Amino acid sequence: MDETMGVGGRGRAILLLTVLAVLTVPIVVGYLWVIISTFSQRTYGLIPVDANGHPGGLTLRNWSFLWKDAAIWRVTVNTFVLAVGLTVGIVVVSSLAGYALSRISFPGRRPFLATTLVLHAFPSVTLLIAIYFVLRWITHIPVVGRGIPVIGGFGYNTLGGVILVSVALELPLGVWLMKGFFDQVPWDIERAALIDGCSRLRVWWEIMLPLIKPGIAALSIFSFISGWNSFLIPYTFMTSQEKSTIATYLRSLLSDTAPVNYSTVAAVGLFQLIPVMIFFLFTQEYLLNIFSGGVKGGS
Repeated sequence: MDETMGVGGRGRAILLLTVLAVLTVPIVVGYLWVIISTFSQRTYGLIPVDANGHPGGLTLRNWSFLWKDAAIWRVTVNTFVLAVGLTVGIVVVSSLAGYALSRISFPGRRPFLATTLVLHAFPSVTLLIAIYFVLRWITHIPVVGRGIPVIGGFGYNTLGGVILVSVALELPLGVWLMKGFFDQVPWDIERAALIDGCSRLRVWWEIMLPLIKPGIAALSIFSFISGWNSFLIPYTFMTSQEKSTIATYLRSLLSDTAPVNYSTVAAVGLFQLIPVMIFFLFTQEYLLNIFSGGVKGGS
């Protein structure tokens, strides 16, 4: 009987692996095409061909934007600042709010949680007009609206304004995620620290945060990737090309009237993807431990 169950278990495992392999084939083929296309004049399926349609035609011309177009490095820096600013803002605010919602009982706590969940259900495109007027109003505030180094300020057509809007739109998910991790930390640890005279802020910083490292790491990864790939908010609220990001730079390569070199578009897309892949390779262990949380996550 055990042998029969063993054979059946292996059969199910083989079936599941086969289904998984079949489902991933289109994704793998898509990535292969992107990589091959970036080094080809053009492609026939997955086969690189030259101008006459003969196999071959390999070239580095599609990557010439790296040394011919200085704008790519400017938009890369802008994208990095956006991703880092978004990550820091979301992690700090979400961890503070998540701790308060998890550990402190105050009037309106449950309605606040419900409201944040409802806000996350709204697509960002429905709020674009309202956000525009808010950013325009912030622009007229001295120093805060404009005049801050690196990010420019928090008004319209500034990198800081895009970071501010992006943080606000991503906070509901971050707050709920952090609250879930704080809920898994035993109360005895916090009570012992409070009895010893620690303030709530010190408990949050020295006791609670080290115990939810997997949650912080996972939220940081999601936030960084979201900021790095962000398109709608930067495209809508930053009109200057000097302040654009890689996603908006990639959009500028597509035209409705002029011919589009899709091999160059693929090269820029792959260039945008490389930092995310590297970041994921070094942080995938934390992603796999996202549901550990609590004291187990801090060990």
